[in-house]
Amino acid sequence: MKSTMRVARLHEINEPMRIEELPVPQPRPTDVLVEVKACNIVPNLRNVLASYKEWFPQLPLPNLPAVFGLDSTGVVAAVGSHVTDVAVGDRVYVNPGLSCGACRACRRGQDQNCDSYTFMGYFSFGADGQRHFDAYPYGGLGEYLTAPQRNLVKLPDTVSFEQGARFGYLGTGYSALRRADVGPGSTVFIDGISGTLGLGTCLGALAMGATRVFGTGRNADLLEDVRKIAPDRIHVLPAGSGDLRSWTREHNNGEGVDVVIDALGPDAPAEAYLDALATLRRGGIAVDVGGMMERPQLDMISVMCNQLTILGSLWFSTAEAQDMADLVGTGQLDLSILEHHTFPLEKINEALDDLPARHGGFTNFISIP
Repeated sequence: MKSTMRVARLHEINEPMRIEELPVPQPRPTDVLVEVKACNIVPNLRNVLASYKEWFPQLPLPNLPAVFGLDSTGVVAAVGSHVTDVAVGDRVYVNPGLSCGACRACRRGQDQNCDSYTFMGYFSFGADGQRHFDAYPYGGLGEYLTAPQRNLVKLPDTVSFEQGARFGYLGTGYSALRRADVGPGSTVFIDGISGTLGLGTCLGALAMGATRVFGTGRNADLLEDVRKIAPDRIHVLPAGSGDLRSWTREHNNGEGVDVVIDALGPDAPAEAYLDALATLRRGGIAVDVGGMMERPQLDMISVMCNQLTILGSLWFSTAEAQDMADLVGTGQLDLSILEHHTFPLEKINEALDDLPARHGGFTNFISIP
């Protein structure tokens, strides 16, 4: 094994990342060392780096210099002395979600509810996030990284490293669907179905047996490409072109949908979310994974009288990611529609500045160290 590794590291705000040589880290007793084979360039990374000073204060970023990179796949290169069930040579996805492991939420197995929950190589959800950044300082924009053994998802041989590097967005939608108990016979409405998060949620709903999947988006051509994935099960409508409540019921035997998944981005209008809620049946469940910034004015009388459940869902557990990987491995969750665009680590700055035109959620940008 090499003694040094190449990384792309950000030293100053609004400056390009620098390609540097750093020592290859040594795994601690319960950690593993992963040789990175692919790292997803998530659509939001450019926004994070460009607005470092203005970034949300409740979502702290790592102190600079820092190595970013959220969704990584690779091969286990070394294991700590107390590691079990993980071996050198295993193909893995690294769940970047770090928790303290000791608080009440962590003891219950609810890592995402930990007050210090932190995304390795990205940002934190609590004031104590820097402690996790210091413990695991390397994101996927480098040749190696260390991670806790409990964060590893074993990839079936039929799942490529490029496909595995998309698990962040896929898993976020998958976990939301599970929270809403989606299964055979379910009907699902996805707000923003043609985007990166929305399309992943759509694929998950199909794999989990949803009978019908409804969705909206701004680009009619992209929506048609989504519909073609399963034209007998997917129904799409361009945003603003019709009344969603009437449209869904027209194509759903006169009934409202069981589940609404909001996958819209921060700049989406609150009205879009309220329109989506109107598609729910009595007793329906709405799950937000998109992070809309506007504050919708909910009709709480309607929520009460219709017994609606409104949830937020953050990321996913490693157990959920493993289940999802197994679904991909058996072909039930079909990722063959993804269009991979790869580039070497040395091209990270050019890639962030001039990414090719996106084909909506179909496009998958990957750094290959």
